[in-house]
Amino acid sequence: MFYTYILYSNKIDSYYTGSTSNIEDRILRHNSGRSIYTKRGIPWKLVYFKTYNSKSEAFKAEMYIKSQKSRLYIEQLIGS
Repeated sequence: MFYTYILYSNKIDSYYTGSTSNIEDRILRHNSGRSIYTKRGIPWKLVYFKTYNSKSEAFKAEMYIKSQKSRLYIEQLIGS
């Protein structure tokens, strides 16, 4: 299984969207500071994820969410 996920950082009031095959490990990596793009927002909280059968589907969904360039879109997607 592959996942598209959205994390939220209360510290910097920001969302981060990504895709992975191991969602638990990926969140741990974001919160351990090993990801340069999310280091300053630690701690990150998982607020949304969706499961896909292929890596390409998950990546396509990630790119679609990012292409919206809209906090409102993300908040509607996660139901906030």
